[in-house]
This record gives sequence, structure tokens and C-alpha cells, in this order.
Amino acid sequence: MTALPANDSLTEAETAPAPKTAKQTGAHAVVRTLEALGVERVFGYPGGAIMPVYDALTGSSLQHILVRHEQAAAFAADAQARITGKAGVCLATSGPGATNLLTGIANAYMDSVPMIILTGQVPSGLMGTDAFQEVDVFGMSMPVVKHSIIIRDPMRIPEMIAEAFEIAESGRPGPVLIDLPKDVLQAEAYPTLPPEPRPAAGPSRASDADVAAATALLTQSRRPVLYIGGGVALGRAVDAVRDFMGRTGIPAVATLKGLGCPHPDAENFLGMLGMHGGRAANVAVDECDLLVCCGARFDDRATGRLDSFAKGARIIHMDADIAEIGKLRAADVAIAGDIGDALARMDPGYLDIDPWRETCRERKARHAFRYDAPGNGVFAPAMLKELSEAAGDDFIAACDVGQHQMWVAQHCRFSRPESHLTSAGLGAMGYGLPAGIGAAMERPDAKVVTISGDGSIMMNIQELATARRYSVPIRILLLDNASLGLVRQWQEYFFDQNFSEIDLYDNPDFAEVAHAFGIEAFTVHSRDEVPGAIDRLLNARGPILAHVLIDPRENVWPLVPPGASNADMMED
Repeated sequence: MTALPANDSLTEAETAPAPKTAKQTGAHAVVRTLEALGVERVFGYPGGAIMPVYDALTGSSLQHILVRHEQAAAFAADAQARITGKAGVCLATSGPGATNLLTGIANAYMDSVPMIILTGQVPSGLMGTDAFQEVDVFGMSMPVVKHSIIIRDPMRIPEMIAEAFEIAESGRPGPVLIDLPKDVLQAEAYPTLPPEPRPAAGPSRASDADVAAATALLTQSRRPVLYIGGGVALGRAVDAVRDFMGRTGIPAVATLKGLGCPHPDAENFLGMLGMHGGRAANVAVDECDLLVCCGARFDDRATGRLDSFAKGARIIHMDADIAEIGKLRAADVAIAGDIGDALARMDPGYLDIDPWRETCRERKARHAFRYDAPGNGVFAPAMLKELSEAAGDDFIAACDVGQHQMWVAQHCRFSRPESHLTSAGLGAMGYGLPAGIGAAMERPDAKVVTISGDGSIMMNIQELATARRYSVPIRILLLDNASLGLVRQWQEYFFDQNFSEIDLYDNPDFAEVAHAFGIEAFTVHSRDEVPGAIDRLLNARGPILAHVLIDPRENVWPLVPPGASNADMMED
């Protein structure tokens, strides 16, 4: 190290503090803190109360993506977080900007997605006075956030934002809202930036006694089933689950959010269970004598009528969030903490259950989906299967909500859970397009496809402008049945065919709509056009939209009727 000269050899100018070349405000502290925490991209929309942050963004290293509706900012940040495992960031102004974020916040909360939401707020002295564009977003968001913060001291901005990231990403992840009064953003402030971001705290380790008890139940079982939920991916336990399946030979099923955790080609993977799950999966759960629940929460869409779900089975429940264990179904063995570590320590050997394995495999083959639908029209399940297989392991689906969402879950091949982006818990129409934008910006090397319906696409169709502005490499597969398909199917079977307000006969020509936004687009009318359409979609850099016309009478099968047992599936 080079020695410094003695102080008396330095001039007064050399020893003076470096001059502040420009006023630094709370808003600058927000931006500099995000940079220091490693954030590279934020999604947002400006407005009055958040304007100081937008002023401070100029010249920063942050890439700001200007969406065309605040809800899209939340959905895009949500998808980015699902891809990376790190908190996505979105921002909006007070009042309507903040309330437009709420659906996206709720979506992240329901699916345990880490997210930081920055909202502008009216000045502190006007809070509580019904000022222009004042809404108590802190109070409104409380049921759908992991934590909420109002920052009142500009000097604490770095500390509190760093804390928000740690909360969002640790334990069971979730969204954290930070409300920023305008006067705090405008106040002069020179706070110390946070140190290097700390890694999120890991889950606790299950006790040896609990692991031993679970291993003993597995050894005694003759008809076990592994029930895989979204907590496996959140707990970074995908490889542990795959290893466990290989070591034990246990038949496995997955929830909507669990898809991609088991390898899609695994011999003993029976597919998705639940309301639109396969018969092999649902019957296996119905007949099992031991259900090993990994990171699932016994959601009603997965279980059907709860008192008939795995009714003769003992339960091993593994989850990072202890609050989920025993919430809906009592567990014989409860393992709270690190799922991957617990699975690695459970070593019953290759289970002596050959008759059960053979029964499950035979059912899987016998009840496999068929793709030989009659007619010349596009059969959506077949097209989705072919699309995902053609894309291979680079395939990422950002899916909207409706019949197409269930067809994607049933028929697409997902090599990893982060390849399947879907609004599972909230079921929010309009998720697909902004989520696809967020995913494609994070993974421009992948084959990111937004799969939407003619009902869902209209919820956030303005984001075609975002895709065009940033030349986002996204492919959009729009399945158009001129109706709200899933609602129509329920009205057909459970509401005496009273088809109320589901007819979308007056849809626009979606290819022409895309053209108006400056996006390449084409229409697919018949089955013989499908191979060329898939090739064109996957080989385009994007953005590109394929408008696919399908039969409005086509339904999703199987279907478990509301209030019924999963064993009582309706089939075409």
C-alpha cells in the first residue's frame, strides 16, 4: 500500500470534503439504493407523486420499462421474479396508479412471488385529508402483501429498502410494498447506501426424528404417492425431488404450480391432479395409503371435496411455511423447513411397491390424452403439445387464464418449473402478455410464448405497444373461440345451458390489431396450417402474434364438478 503524505504537506483544498455537485434527494437515494442492491430493470408508469423518482432515474443504470397500464408493471415484475428467483420491482404513482397495481400484488401474494412495489404518495402533511390522488394503499394492500412500509425519513431510505428486499426474498417469498410520500422524495438527503445485499435467510432444517418418522411411513407403505406443489420450486428443491423419485420409484403427481418440478418424461410421473387433472393422477391419490405432500397447500382446485381427498391415506406434509401444515389436513408427520434437505435425508431405498407402480403406469398409458380429434379445424391441445415439443427445453409459457390455461397445463412439456408462468392462486385474466414481456426481457435467449385467449388478451392488449417499443422477443399464441370459453363450459354443464354474457362474436381481427401496433401477425384457420405456424412463431425474433381460430364448442376434459370428489371426473 502506498503511504500517504503527511497532512501538513496537503493544501486546504486537498483536505476539504468533495463538493456536492448536485442536490441529492430522497428520490436519488431510492434509485441509488436499487442500483446498490443489484436491480437492473424496473417496470412502471409515471405520475405526480412518484415524479421525483422518475427525475432521479435519468442517468442511472436502471433500465425502466414504460408499460401502458400499471397492472402490467406488476405482472411483468412478477414474471421476472419467477424466472430469476429474485424480487422483481415495479413502481407507480399514488391514487389510481397504486390501485391499478393491486391485482398484480395480489397475484404475487397468492403465488408466493418476491416483489418490491414502490408507490408515490401525497406529501406527509396531506395524508389523511382526502388530497388529490390520495389513497391509503398501505391499508388497502395489507391483506395481499407480506409486509408494508411507509418511509417518513429520507435518511432511512436505503436501510428500509434493503430490509424490504430481504423480507420479500426470505422464507416464504412474497410482495413488499413501500409507500413514498412526495415530500420525503423531494427532501435533501445524503444517506449511506446499504452494504452488499445479504443472501436471503434459508429455511430451517427438519429434525432427525421427523425425517426418521417419515422414512418409516414410506417403508411401511404399499401405495404411496408424492404430491408436488409450487413450494418445491420456491424452496429450490427441484433436483432433490427428482433425485427422490429416482431413488424410491414413488409415483408422483403435481399441482398447477408444481408442473416442471418432476421431469416431464419421468416414468412414474402421472401428471397434474385436481379439477382438470388426469385420471391416472386423481385415481392414484384417491387410492393411495400414504400421501407425501411436498410444498403444496391442499388447495381446493387440487383436492376437490377435501373430505374425500386421499381419504384412506396417512399424510407426510413438508413445507417451508409451518402455517400451511395442518391448515386444511392433519399431518401424521410434519416437516417444516428445508424440503430439499429433508428429502435428501429420507432414504428408504427403492420402495417395495412393484404392483402399485405397475398399476399406476398402466393407468397412465390407458388414460393418456388423445390428439386425433375429428375434422379439419385446429385442435388446441394438439397444437400446444406440438409447440412445446418443438421449442424443447428453451420453451417458456406465460399463460393467461381460461380454457387455454388448462390445456397448457395438460398438454405442454415443461422441463423446469420456471418455464411455466401462470396465475395459479388468483386466476387473473390479463396476466399472460405482460408476464411474457417480463420473461422475454429476462430470458431473450429462450422461446418465450404468451398463450392467451380472446377474452384474456383484451384485459391488457395495450401492452402490445410495450412489446413493440422495446422489440421484446415474445411470441403470442392467441386461441380465439369467440367466447369466454371456461365460463361457457360451466354454464353448459352446471347452469342448464344458460349462456349468459359469454359471447364474444364481435371480437376484432386480432392480427389487424397487432399490425396497428406495428407487430408482425398472421391468422391460422385450419389444422394443416399448424406446422407452418409453429415454425414461424418459434423462428421469429418477435414480437409476433399468431391468431388461431378454434371451435367455440371445444371443452377442457377431464373436469371434476364443483363440490365433487376428484375420483368423480367428467370426461368427454
